[in-house]
Amino acid sequence: MLEAALLVVFPCLVAYAGASDLFTMTIPNRVSLLLIAGFAILSPFIGLTLTDIGLHLLMGAMVLVLCFGCFAMGWMGGGDAKLATAVGLWFGLSPAMLEFAVFAAVYGAVLTLAIVYFRGVDYLPSILHNQRWVLRLHDSSRGIPYGVTLALAALQAYPQSVWFAAL
Repeated sequence: MLEAALLVVFPCLVAYAGASDLFTMTIPNRVSLLLIAGFAILSPFIGLTLTDIGLHLLMGAMVLVLCFGCFAMGWMGGGDAKLATAVGLWFGLSPAMLEFAVFAAVYGAVLTLAIVYFRGVDYLPSILHNQRWVLRLHDSSRGIPYGVTLALAALQAYPQSVWFAAL
């Protein structure tokens, strides 16, 4: 049962957050809350000590401070900041966290450049005119759905985490 939870909870919630951000430009608060609850429920079952949990909380707090600053400057959405914080909580001070940060930065740069290019295209095929999510992506007054890159990076780094090692 624990193995199933480890293979389902984090990956599914993170994937849902990325898809939600792509299609609606929002990440529901419940996703981040469920990630935090999942951490709290599952961490004792994989053998994390109180010290380990404290270090995970410390990383979550550090990511929260950094992301809140980015949010305050208008560089990042609130849902993205909460998702990154929840991922930081799950990964703690580990190589998986470093891998997550590097992949998120690289994927974020690629996605941003792709969307900037896409927004420079004046003509969209008529088949896309009824797709609200495509029109939102094309709208230059909207932000970048950075949750997509956070989700991809988190899923790629997850196998290097303490959670996956517990399997």
